[in-house]
Parts: sequence; structure tokens; C-alpha cells
Amino acid sequence: MRPASRTIWMSCAVLVLLSGCMGGGDTAARGASDPAAPALGQAEASKSTVIADLLRRRSVIAPGSAYAKVAGAVLEANSRAAEADLRAAKLRAVAAEKNWLPTIGPSVSLTSLGDLVSSIILDQVIWQGGKKKAERAFAAADVEHAAVVLAEDTNARVLSALSLYLAAEQGRAEAAVAATGLEQMKHFEWVMEQRVSGGVSDLSELSVMRQKRAEVEATMNAGAEAAATALAELNAMSVRPLQDVRGLGKASVPGGEQKAIGVLKAEANKTRLVAQAKIERAGYLPGVSAQADLSNGGGALNVGAENGLGFGTGARLKAIKAAEEGAEAKLGQAREKSARSLAGLRQELAATERQAAEQATLAAQARRNYEIFRQQYDGGQRNVLDVVNTFETWLDAETKRVALTHRAALTHLKIAAELGLLVDGSRI
Repeated sequence: MRPASRTIWMSCAVLVLLSGCMGGGDTAARGASDPAAPALGQAEASKSTVIADLLRRRSVIAPGSAYAKVAGAVLEANSRAAEADLRAAKLRAVAAEKNWLPTIGPSVSLTSLGDLVSSIILDQVIWQGGKKKAERAFAAADVEHAAVVLAEDTNARVLSALSLYLAAEQGRAEAAVAATGLEQMKHFEWVMEQRVSGGVSDLSELSVMRQKRAEVEATMNAGAEAAATALAELNAMSVRPLQDVRGLGKASVPGGEQKAIGVLKAEANKTRLVAQAKIERAGYLPGVSAQADLSNGGGALNVGAENGLGFGTGARLKAIKAAEEGAEAKLGQAREKSARSLAGLRQELAATERQAAEQATLAAQARRNYEIFRQQYDGGQRNVLDVVNTFETWLDAETKRVALTHRAALTHLKIAAELGLLVDGSRI
């Protein structure tokens, strides 16, 4: 064997032996050489509580319901931009799993009078203050963060679609109520015209009657237009037209102590920030690496700090420590924000459901009052405008009931979206 080749192989052997014998956070050759030991990075990924939490989540939307049809259609058309970020994060994590291996790359330097000397350097980090381990932790947290963002985006897309669907349903329901009232108003208008022709009523009463009829007609048109606008937006984000889907969907009440999506994202982000701080701190700590020049047969053992030491090193290390504490503070803020949001939504849901129930009672009472007035009008005890006024009261009460019912349904879906429960985790 030639001297140069012997030097190269000896350098490589030294690197491998050093990597296998050194302990600490940056050495993984022992685990890799042991078939029974899992590769670094894979163990961390398999124990990801964040991703496991996301996968366990089940949608509150009942299969086969109107909500499920809308959600399925918009998910099929989903461009899933966040999926590309997740895929990139996964690739970065796979690369980070092998960051303990020696790196081989070109080393180009200029010597005298422009001579270019190129060589291939084999570089093996033996100890670097925990930097390699922190890099793997950062990559794993990056995957978790990207996975939470993907789940958050998917739930937000379904919520947007269902919000448009509920707006369309509310518009159609309000238009249907107004359409029923319009037919009755036209009848009352005809009766008033006959009374004016017979001299029983004057033109001012007919004018009032026509205004009331026009208001009901405007309400009907406004509901129909609102429904058409919402449906146009919904169909634009769907893989198929959804105008034939009707009715309020079915969704169960979120149960258990599920963490909000925002909290999961903050936890993953905290892990990233802490790992980033450790990477920066490792740059100020002494490190040991071995190099072998595969072209010239040389080798070296390097000891030193990547960022060097100076008068400002202490302040920089304190700043890094403060960044770790800031990450914990941000997580606390995310938990508080999520708790406030959920508490507000749950209170709003309870209040809206109570108001909707009360409004249903008021609408039923207004309907009975109208029927009584109508009977009295047929018996000659009431005039037309008295009956019309009670009929208007019923229309207003019924329209408010419709609005409150759909508002409660939307608030229910907002709570589910906050908890990431509009889509099964396995479908994301």
C-alpha cells in the first residue's frame, strides 16, 4: 500500500474510532453501529407527542351530514400549501438525523500567484457542546411545527367553507320566511285596494300597506342575494357545486380536554426556539473535530470555539438564556390566549342557544297572536292594518330565530376549529 493511501485509511480509521469512543450529545456512531439501537432522530420522531396528539383527533362532524359533504368537497380541492412546508421540514429532519456522520466536501484555497489548490476534506465532529443534538431537536420540532400548521390550515379551510355554507343556508331560510310573508302581504294589499275602491279605507292606508309589502319583498331579495353570494364563494373553493346541499349539518359537542391547535403550535415553536438557543450557545463552547485530507493524505485534530471568545461573550450567552426564557413566556401567552378565546366562544354559544330558544317561543306566540287577529278580522272585529301589524311581528320574530339558530351553529363550529376537531387527524 502506498504511503499516501496508508495515511488516508489511517485517518479514516482514527475518525471512526474517535467517533465511536467519544460520549456526549454529538456522538451517535455507537448507536448506528449497533443493529439493535435505533437511528438518531427516528426515536425522537416516533415519540412526538404533538404529532401523536394530532393523529388521535377525530372530527365532530357527523359522516354523511351536510357539513360532511361540504367539508369533503373543499378538502378535495385543497391546494394544501402548508403540506409543502411540512414535506420540506420532514426532509430537513431526515438530513439532521445524519448530522453526526463525517462530512465530505471541497476545500478551495488560493496560494501564491493565483495557484488554485483543491482538496477533499473528511471532517468528523467529535464534540461540539451539544450542537449536533440541538440541531436534531430543532429539525424534529420543525416537523412538529409544520404538522400543526398544516392541521391548523386544514381546519381553518373547512371552517371558512362551513361559514359560507351557513351564510347561504341562513340567506335561503330568511328568503323563504319572507317569501311566505310576501304572499300574505300581497293578499292584504289586494284587500286594501278593494276597501279603497269601495270607499271604506283611504289612500293613506293603501300607501302604508304597499310600503309594508315592499319591505317584505326587499327582505326576501336580500336573503336570496346573500345566499347566492355565499354559494358562489363556496363553489369557488370546492371541487364540485354545492347548491343542492341543504339543511343544518350535525356536529357533536367537542369533549375531553383537547389542547387547542394554537397551544400545540406554541409548544412546537418553543422547542424550536430552545433548540436554536442551544445551537447558538454551542458556538461559544470549546469543540473538538478531526479532519483528513483525502487528496494529500494529511490529517489534523482541531480544538476551538466556532464563534471564538471575546469580551462580549458573557453578554451573548445571557441573551441566549433570555431567549430560552422568552420561549416559555410565549407558550404561556399562547395558552392564555387560547383559554380566553375558548371561554368566550363557549359563553357566546350558550347565550346564543338560549336566545334562539327564547326567540322560537316568541315566534310561536307571535304566530298565535296573528291567527287570533285574523279570526277577529274575519268576524269584523279588527281592521286590515291591525292584522298586518301582528303578521309583521311574526315575520320579524321568525327571521330573528333563523339568524340566531345559524349563529349558534357557526359558533359551535368555531369551537371545534379552535380545538382542531373539524377534520380527522388521519385525513390531514
